[in-house]
Amino acid sequence: MLKLLICLVSALFISVALLQLRQQRLELNYQANRLHNQIEEHQAKLWDQQLQIAVYTAPNAISRTVGQQKLDMVPQSPMPARKQNWIDVKNDPDAE
Repeated sequence: MLKLLICLVSALFISVALLQLRQQRLELNYQANRLHNQIEEHQAKLWDQQLQIAVYTAPNAISRTVGQQKLDMVPQSPMPARKQNWIDVKNDPDAE
């Protein structure tokens, strides 16, 4: 009789521990899903901001803004010389 009682009590403890572990797993899955949704929301916001930056800094938008404001903009320093490529013989004075 004592062995049966010990088996029942230990089975009860094991079942309670198993239920607690399942509950923890469910809570962790919920938290992971919530964090994943927050990451997706932040990523969407970041993509929208990147798109707005790309639209506002596009060359045609900048030239239109400069034209509307009638700004006479010139480069501060001369443009760098074209970089020579070893295969580009048109810009190489040493090429035959």
